[in-house]
Amino acid sequence: MLPRNPDIAITKYKIAIFCDGEFFHGKDWEVLRPKLEKSNNSEFWINKISKNRQRDEDVNKKLQFEGWTVIRFWGTDIRKNIDECIKVIEETILDKQIAEYNEE
Repeated sequence: MLPRNPDIAITKYKIAIFCDGEFFHGKDWEVLRPKLEKSNNSEFWINKISKNRQRDEDVNKKLQFEGWTVIRFWGTDIRKNIDECIKVIEETILDKQIAEYNEE
C-alpha cells in the first residue's frame, strides 16, 4: 500500500504522480510565507502549509526508499503546460523501460 495515495500511480513502473495545489502545498514558500504572516489567521495557515510541505517530503522519501519514482506537478503547470507534464511522464517511463531492459 502506498503512503498518501498519489493522484496517478503507474504501478508497472513504480511511478507515483502527485498534482499539488500551489497554495496548500506551499509553492514558492519563501515568497508565500511572508505574505501569510501579514494575513488574517496567519498562524493557522503557516502551520497547515508547513505540515503539508513536510508530509509531502516524508511521502517522497518513503516512496523513493521503496523504489518508486515520484513526480510532482503544480496545478498551474498542469493547466498551462500539459504537454510538458506528459513529456516528463513519458521520459520517466522510457527511463524505467531502458533500466528494465538493461537488467535482463
